[in-house]
Amino acid sequence: MKRIIYHFLLLLTLTSVLPGCTENFQEINTNPNAPVDVQPSLLFRKILFDYGEQMSYEGFVAGNLLGQYFTAIDFNLFDRHSLSEPQYGGNPWPFIYTNLRDNEILIQKARTNVAFGVYEGPALIMKAYMTAALTDLYGDVPYSEALQGKAGVITPAYDTQEAIYTAAGGILDNLDKGIASINNYKGATALDGDILYGGNRSKWILFANSLKIKALMRISGKINVKEALQKVVTEGNFIKANTDNAVYRFSLAQPNNFRMSTARIGDYNLFIMSLTSQELLASLNDPRVGVYFRSTAAKPGTYKGLLNGPDASKLSISVADYSLTGTIFREESDKLYANYMTAYETSFWLAEAAERGLVSASAKEWYERGITQAFDYWRTTLPSTYLTSSKVAYAQNGQNPIEQILTQKWLGNINNAYEGWTEYRRTSFPRLKPISASLNNGLIPVRMPYPGTESALNAVQYKKAADKTQNNSINTPVWWATR
Repeated sequence: MKRIIYHFLLLLTLTSVLPGCTENFQEINTNPNAPVDVQPSLLFRKILFDYGEQMSYEGFVAGNLLGQYFTAIDFNLFDRHSLSEPQYGGNPWPFIYTNLRDNEILIQKARTNVAFGVYEGPALIMKAYMTAALTDLYGDVPYSEALQGKAGVITPAYDTQEAIYTAAGGILDNLDKGIASINNYKGATALDGDILYGGNRSKWILFANSLKIKALMRISGKINVKEALQKVVTEGNFIKANTDNAVYRFSLAQPNNFRMSTARIGDYNLFIMSLTSQELLASLNDPRVGVYFRSTAAKPGTYKGLLNGPDASKLSISVADYSLTGTIFREESDKLYANYMTAYETSFWLAEAAERGLVSASAKEWYERGITQAFDYWRTTLPSTYLTSSKVAYAQNGQNPIEQILTQKWLGNINNAYEGWTEYRRTSFPRLKPISASLNNGLIPVRMPYPGTESALNAVQYKKAADKTQNNSINTPVWWATR
């Protein structure tokens, strides 16, 4: 009997104690070093820095090869245009989508908590910016159904590039909504975490309107953009000066340094001046050559480039005979910026728009303004005779003004080099060269291939997109480049 009473009392005690053990179970078992949420300011800063840092690295090791600014002398399948076998870079898909995902979280935070509303406008602008970079590189991509894993959408359909640019919720629409959100925000919360503009929301509007000019011009071969472009130009609220550039400056020390500045010297020395860069800079007698490149070790004071895409197994290449990339990418990389949008790029877009009759403005004035701003950006004194020299003087001496504009924009974008390749795909300028040992039948690629992860993880939707691009061919142009 005593034993029965003892067990009864023990059971009674346990039933009264056990609920107390689980009452705060979730709180007790939350790892303080593995947060499940983040403040918008920290998330915003992460998106801005991470995207800029990764795209700057990609631009150096991959974009500069496609745009023929640099040549890779070894481990260079990408430079030989086997784009499905990237070695040092050439796969921006993962980090663009990662930052789009984090940016979507920021948008939702801004829309569900009035205290965070200040972030909605800039986040919408960043969504438009990163989406444009993605679709310009790949063409049709998952968009309207993307980033909805929590809702159970894990195999998103691919949207057409036309819809991504022009449909509701697309690039142009999000730029307009971003501007409206900034203008309508009446709260007192500061835009913390803004490493581009230090929280100055008015400058985000300048950024958005410059992006709108860029987006409209990029699709101008397919869509009538004249009225929309003229409206932006007439309002005049876009980036006009380098002080308003959407950029951030790298530091020499980690963690905010340019990645190639601390890469192994053997990795850094794989990238040398391309023959395309040598010939263009020399033909213009352009002093920026000394910023972008170093003179050769074998002949100091001489700049020499190599034709892109060499077969290293069949050539004996001595680095001393060629120009390495400039100190601004290495020893003086604290003078280098991660570029989102600049005054000189905006000026060149407007010069082209004016030359094509899409806006009422002086193409010559915007062209010369763009050159002046680009020289200032690269800390290079503009020679007094440069703008009137035979190949630079606008539409003189038999020069094609569109080619002049695109060549000067290409020269300014060496730290944002996918842009140089993208503009070549759109306009055929500047004139890139057939490469030395092509693995793409001598053709210059006109899009990036979808990564292998898509065929494995999103097979049905990937096949539909691949079928539209001749089995994911890098020789099938994106929508805005088709004629």
